[in-house]
Amino acid sequence: MISRSRFVALLLVFATTFAMSTIRPCLARDTKRPNIIMLLADDQRWDTLGCMGNKIIQTPNIDRLASQGVVFDNAFVTTSICMTNRACIFMGQYGSRHGVIDFRTSFTPEQLRDTYPGKLKQAGYYLGFIGKWGVGKPPTTLFDYNKGWPGQNRYFPDKDLSVHLTTRMGDQAMEFLDGVPSDRPFCLSFSFKAPHVQDGDPEKARVFTPEIRALYKEFPNGFLYDPRLESLYRGVVFPDPALSDPAFFAGLPEFFRPTETRIRWRWRFRTPEMYQQTKKAYYRLITGVDTTVGRIVEKLEAKGLLDNTIIIFHGDNGFYLGERGFASKFYAHEVSLRVPLVIYDPRLPESQKGTRRKQFALSIDLAPTMLEMAGIDRPARMQGESLVPILRGETPPWRDEFFYEHLFDLGTRIPKSRAVRGTRYKYIRYLVDDPRNEELYDFQKDPDEAVNLVGDPRYADLLKKMRAKLDDWAERVK
Repeated sequence: MISRSRFVALLLVFATTFAMSTIRPCLARDTKRPNIIMLLADDQRWDTLGCMGNKIIQTPNIDRLASQGVVFDNAFVTTSICMTNRACIFMGQYGSRHGVIDFRTSFTPEQLRDTYPGKLKQAGYYLGFIGKWGVGKPPTTLFDYNKGWPGQNRYFPDKDLSVHLTTRMGDQAMEFLDGVPSDRPFCLSFSFKAPHVQDGDPEKARVFTPEIRALYKEFPNGFLYDPRLESLYRGVVFPDPALSDPAFFAGLPEFFRPTETRIRWRWRFRTPEMYQQTKKAYYRLITGVDTTVGRIVEKLEAKGLLDNTIIIFHGDNGFYLGERGFASKFYAHEVSLRVPLVIYDPRLPESQKGTRRKQFALSIDLAPTMLEMAGIDRPARMQGESLVPILRGETPPWRDEFFYEHLFDLGTRIPKSRAVRGTRYKYIRYLVDDPRNEELYDFQKDPDEAVNLVGDPRYADLLKKMRAKLDDWAERVK
């Protein structure tokens, strides 16, 4: 017979063990859950950070995080458009599963509970959101501090030209950090508008008022950076973008002629002067993002929070800066789907700080990564993989290819597409007509994706295999 006191003690041990099993160990062994800051830049491609090898752009604060954290050299999105990929980040799922493939669709209450903020809230985290929500209507009750907005917003909202939006968002981050309770871990999701262009034809859009034009000595074709940064990059002359010779675009299939990528190229890159002007403005916006990142890190240090705060910096998709005769994103070429990913975790062993990883990291990996960092079980329908073992320097079995999809239906303006991206080959299929419109590239021989191998008989067997892979992936991700 077990005594009553012994029985109660065993019950307490069992209850404690069960409770702890739902909060798995994180990178470090201490039991204090980490704070998490998820920083998301809009339309920032992978090669626009100093830590990614760019010798021109000025991003000292993000570079400093990289020097103390881990840089993923091969980070990609699974859909190169904001609303779908933001849903991918929140849910850890491909677009074919979560179903957000237009600008109207919002999360269902059930989906919202299974986002990384939803799961963190259930675990007791204090939540903040600042910036572009991007997935239909922003939720009204999920976040303890909510400065999110629907749509794209403007760099000078409410006709106030005294404070740039990126600076205003930084002010809100300061307010959030000043208000976090001392007895709860926090997660701040910070979603920049920058360096996204101010949408619309710069010559016609009503947002480009005479007052806004007067702020700029060189009008930046919609990339409305903080005017205080205007002197940056003024003496730089950028080389022509890859594959920008008009003959290259002339050789592309006819369906590319009326697309958004070509229309926006005319708005921003159609002359050498416009190319220089637009790219400098894009870089200035990114430097503005970096300045705000620096403010956040400085605030964390001042409040004694940095040693237990994970900071993730990522891009929601890439961006054509004139390559192939395109502007914007949408397609599966590297400049459109490859993004920066820097993860600073102060709990990492010293041997892993300032290191780089070559494995494919995807936007759908971020939610399961953050949940494991917080010691929270992931929802069963998440399709991404936690990057935590790779952050530790381990070499678990890992993907050697991934699936890309762009299913937003805008007819001929943005042709739908799917792709399979492997370590050496990439296969793209545009879902626009019959016979197939396809592209096949060999990165080992052609890193710029200049030579489409679809018609080369030497690649006929590979093409057949890649077609089958694409069809298989399209079913697997549902």
